[in-house]
Amino acid sequence: MNQMAPAKFGTGAAVRRKEDAALIQGKGAYTADFTPQNCLHAFVMRSQMAHARFVVSNLDEAKASDGVRMVWTAADIADLGPIPCDGLERQPDGSMPTATKRTALASGVARHVGDPVAFIVADTIENAQAAADLLEVDYDALDIIVEAAQALDPDAPLVWPELGTNLANLIHRGDQQKTDAEFARADKIAKLDLTNNRLVCNYMETRACLSEYDESTGRFTVTMGTQGGHSMRDFLCNDILKVEPARMRIITPDVGGGFGPKAFVYPEYPLVIKASETLATPIKWVGDRSEHFLQDAHGRDNVLTAELAIDEDGRFLALRVDLVANMGAYLSQYAPFIPYLGITMATGCYDIPVMDYTVKCVYTNTVPVDAYRGAGRPEAAYHIERLVNEAARITGLAPEEIRRRNFVKPEQMPYRTPGRRTYDTGDFAGQMDAALAKADYAGFETRRQASAAEGKYRGFGFATYVEACAFAGSEEARIELNEDGSVTLLIGTQSNGQGHETAYAQFIAGHLGLDYDKINVVQGDTDRVRQGEGTGGSRSIPLGAVSVEWAAKSLAQKIKEKASDELEVSAQDLELQEGVVRVVGTDRQITLAEIAQNSSEQLFALEEFKQNEATYPNGTHAVELEIDPQTGVTKLLNYTIVDDFGVTVNPMLLAGQIHGGVVQGIGQALLEHTVYDEDGQLLSASFLDYCMPRADDVVDFNFETRNVPSKTNALGIKGAGEAGSIGSCPAIMNAVVDALMRGAGITHFDMPATPSRVWEALQAA
Repeated sequence: MNQMAPAKFGTGAAVRRKEDAALIQGKGAYTADFTPQNCLHAFVMRSQMAHARFVVSNLDEAKASDGVRMVWTAADIADLGPIPCDGLERQPDGSMPTATKRTALASGVARHVGDPVAFIVADTIENAQAAADLLEVDYDALDIIVEAAQALDPDAPLVWPELGTNLANLIHRGDQQKTDAEFARADKIAKLDLTNNRLVCNYMETRACLSEYDESTGRFTVTMGTQGGHSMRDFLCNDILKVEPARMRIITPDVGGGFGPKAFVYPEYPLVIKASETLATPIKWVGDRSEHFLQDAHGRDNVLTAELAIDEDGRFLALRVDLVANMGAYLSQYAPFIPYLGITMATGCYDIPVMDYTVKCVYTNTVPVDAYRGAGRPEAAYHIERLVNEAARITGLAPEEIRRRNFVKPEQMPYRTPGRRTYDTGDFAGQMDAALAKADYAGFETRRQASAAEGKYRGFGFATYVEACAFAGSEEARIELNEDGSVTLLIGTQSNGQGHETAYAQFIAGHLGLDYDKINVVQGDTDRVRQGEGTGGSRSIPLGAVSVEWAAKSLAQKIKEKASDELEVSAQDLELQEGVVRVVGTDRQITLAEIAQNSSEQLFALEEFKQNEATYPNGTHAVELEIDPQTGVTKLLNYTIVDDFGVTVNPMLLAGQIHGGVVQGIGQALLEHTVYDEDGQLLSASFLDYCMPRADDVVDFNFETRNVPSKTNALGIKGAGEAGSIGSCPAIMNAVVDALMRGAGITHFDMPATPSRVWEALQAA
């Protein structure tokens, strides 16, 4: 399981990021940095009410104001198709749910605060905003629903009255009859009502879009931060603009964070693109932080009841879950698919034979909800790990013992779950034991007594997790030899800060004998890169790197064959080192630049790895923390992680991904609280009211890998981009509950454990 010492190149080398030199010198280039000549600026006017009929008036005065070139309302964009939802799931009766229509500008009815109602283009953003101030919007208020738990009440206001219900998509998986039978014979039943709180993504770079239209060719060049330009282009062209995808080029420069929400089509994009054609000039829109809170897809927001049937030996018999997933006012691009992904991972690391899992996706008058780092898998891990801790409590078994009795064992793999996932490898008990030993679980009681002597409640909690990522699919990689002896990789994944340029270079450098500065990586250009599936679901390295590895090997062989003609030796007698092809054991050589210049055609290799099943990273997070009952403040004291990622490509990049994911989990568990009032106003709509994790909220992470290579992936890689956010929340909250139970007898608490909420619970207890 332990890795070999890393070489200078390739898998396992702790290479510093190629990308960082430019970024830390302020030489990064983000969408907002591009302003072509004669560029106009766009502003979106948004609804101030959560649910209302409305009429926009005073249009003529706004159109006539200084610098204004265009003012649109819904009537002006009737030719645009609706923004699509590609995530609808088949319902238990075999039917597909009714797809509601989300237009780029709301047509007569606003359904959440921030819903776009008018679009203004002017010479400057200040002129556009001034024109918006001249517009008058007459609202006729309608009844409002914001809480998912109340959306299906008989008297709940309807977001879409024509549907007759707020139920957007009903999803069921499992066997109800067998599950009921197991519950009937259970010795004990663990039950929890849980909330998975709503999150606002808050990537560092807000969204932006620049569109340039070429009248001579009829083509659009669109610059925007995405998680994959090809899918963005296809949705925009095929579903909304109704133009051939060949007419659009999407360029994605540096991206300041994605985490899921930058994968989706939003109303501003087709508006900007259509406007650039109508006015025949570049149009640019840059969202501000307030617009991010009120428009960009939120994450999580589930409420559920979960039950676990347990026999007299503490073994799990069946799982039953009834979950309500808040979709917001509209179905975002993949929205119903996200809780469905959670269903597939519902049983976690455990050998639970049957389950009965129902998801009710509901509409509310809130910002739409979609994939956020982990996309359904963090929610699933949170639910099962909180429930297993409750099972330990009611059975009197230690949390580690009840897990050990119920883990899927290595010898059971490949193991088919009730959620129809097939785990290929993993040693769940081994990960747990290693993490608990590293965290000094055995010495916790002594530390707890020391905290109690100071009037503090100390808790220890941990969570084991397994996730599915790098889902079935493929990614094409093309590597070209350039005339200067460098190479260029063209690939359709999209870095949002992960370090793809460095990681891919590691798979190329060794095979071609090149230093990293001789390897150019091109992503984010749909004209230069033929195809691509983008970045999401921790897929880029497990899928993309295999294709890169194969292409590098293939190009190396082509170079050797070309060099063998030049040097008049067999290709098998050649080696590639430091930019030359050398006859082994001699000083006879030819440079890669000479080979490229002597070739009648450019040398390149094109490979595409196809994977038929997901990979399954897993591990254990162990947390020790202290709660001050006088203030409700929770302070992390120790955080230990032991993970299985199959193979480590770059230890530094891996640690960065895990640290980042864990910090996002800390934010959800302890700090981030999205609050709507009864009028549908987002009260936590800025950093004044929405608390993001800061350096002093975090401890040094004690992180190591205990890898078991994947049998599904050609290189044994399992993927790591989302894992930190999956194991963190249940581990932290199990520790919070442990501290509250020991200190005040509180046996249940929901995220987020903010100081005020903890203090109020302690006062009530």
